[in-house]
Amino acid sequence: MTLPEPVADGVQALYKDDDLLVLCKPSGLLCVPGRGPDKQDCLSARAQLRWPGALVVHRLDQATSGLVLMARHIDAQRRLGHAFAERLVHKRYQAVVQGLLGTVGGDWSEIDLPIAADWERRPLRVIDHAVGKPSLTRWRALAHDAAAQTARVELEPLTGRTHQLRVHLAALGHPILGDALYADAATQAQAPRLLLHASHLAFAHPGTGEPVALEWAADF
Repeated sequence: MTLPEPVADGVQALYKDDDLLVLCKPSGLLCVPGRGPDKQDCLSARAQLRWPGALVVHRLDQATSGLVLMARHIDAQRRLGHAFAERLVHKRYQAVVQGLLGTVGGDWSEIDLPIAADWERRPLRVIDHAVGKPSLTRWRALAHDAAAQTARVELEPLTGRTHQLRVHLAALGHPILGDALYADAATQAQAPRLLLHASHLAFAHPGTGEPVALEWAADF
């Protein structure tokens, strides 16, 4: 496995070849440009400074850190996009949540709650059993901090709804520390950033079909 390589403005590449890039996105950086001149700095723009023509395949929330996959050419983008659509890309995250959720070392559990847009409070999402889209998250507890009354959990989204992990954990009563959208003020104040990190990506290489699996540990 290659070591992280510095890219423009501190973004790192964990893996690169002629077909794809796996980049390490810091918390607070957009994946793609937003609306307005103050939101043009983003992961894709920085990557394109180093690898002209690099193409977006998927995104992370601005507040989330972790691994992001980009394509080096249109055919790789098409193949990787198809793999995401068919749920053939396996993603895992780590988070620190309020409360001693689960049993450390226990089996995987599931959160099966439908998510819908909250049109009056966009971009927020809500659990809505009437109109929400099916949304499934697997989780397990990795560690408890009894003094802080928090838990470190590993998460595996089996669907890809906007804010899915944040909404699902908040719905359990265990919001992610530092979550400015779905946590109460006290939980927000427990961390300087959202403690959610995309730590694992596994997929078939778009050129060779060989399995690729990459890890980047959270720094919290």
